[in-house]
Amino acid sequence: MTHLALKNVSKHFGDFTAVKDFNLDVRKGEFVSFLGPSGCGKTTTLRMIAGFEIPTEGVISIEGIDITNKAPSQRNVGMVFQSYALFPNMTVAQNIGFGLRIRKEKESDITDRVKEMLAIINLEKKADSYPYQLSGGQMQRVALARALAIRPEVLLLDEPLSALDAKIRVSLRAEIRSIQQKLGITAIYVTHDQEEALSLSDRIVVMNMGEMEQVGTPFEIYNFPTTVFSANFVGTLNNANGEVVDPANGTLTVDGVKFESATDLKSRKKGDKVKVAIRPERFSFASEIRKANVVDAKIENITFLGSVVRIQIKIGNTRFNMDTFNNPFLELPKIGSTEQVTCSKEAVLVLDE
Repeated sequence: MTHLALKNVSKHFGDFTAVKDFNLDVRKGEFVSFLGPSGCGKTTTLRMIAGFEIPTEGVISIEGIDITNKAPSQRNVGMVFQSYALFPNMTVAQNIGFGLRIRKEKESDITDRVKEMLAIINLEKKADSYPYQLSGGQMQRVALARALAIRPEVLLLDEPLSALDAKIRVSLRAEIRSIQQKLGITAIYVTHDQEEALSLSDRIVVMNMGEMEQVGTPFEIYNFPTTVFSANFVGTLNNANGEVVDPANGTLTVDGVKFESATDLKSRKKGDKVKVAIRPERFSFASEIRKANVVDAKIENITFLGSVVRIQIKIGNTRFNMDTFNNPFLELPKIGSTEQVTCSKEAVLVLDE
């Protein structure tokens, strides 16, 4: 059942269109990430849900109730900001209980709710501490608890981990996901970090220049991108120019080298120029396992990246990267040699511009 709905939502700032015709239905308890580069409209969309911006066009509703023009305080949404936004003159407990006091709830109920939130974020011993006495990760957990304390219908998170170092980001995003699932709350998460979006989300909305490029599960977004932008923004990708040879059988060529694709090419015709994309990890040496496509490749370079070894290969006149997991017994070809490499039909993506 739809919990949060955005219908034909657009936002214009003068002649500039920040968000264009945004349509999304979010189920109750679903975790949805808005993913895209700076300036793509993801934060503007989040701010329209929060009530900090009013849509130029369209309707936003929660549980079927139109909130498009309601003030932020009338929407019952919780917001977690990138900058923590904690009150420096209040203790952790006071910060968490702030929204409840604004709503004039009973002091005994506030005390109980604050204790509950402190337990959820594992900061019971920091109840009387002030923000300056906390680490960045602890401050963001307090900000999360404050947003959740009011029992919001929707939790909004605007790049909440971007100010933290890498290791803390990884641990804290796991905590955020665990808390969200435990409480069963609907969450909208804004990020430009593809790893965050892939690891946290039930669904991802890939955005570009104010528009939705693709909506799908992390598995769908990564393995079956539908546009060149979506494919390139999420993960590492090899791009090549191809030409359709046999639309009915999904056959195409790259620099005269034949590939078979599982992409439906029946809407194309022989001779059509297309964009071809293959993830580096979808290649393997044909001596290891043979798939639908077996082609000759010249080994041009080998780079060790820790757990992954990246091999630069040349097929025809086009360079591709091929990734394989590192291990102590890995046998690698010599640079300059020609080897047979293979990939499945499903690995050969034909994308729209």
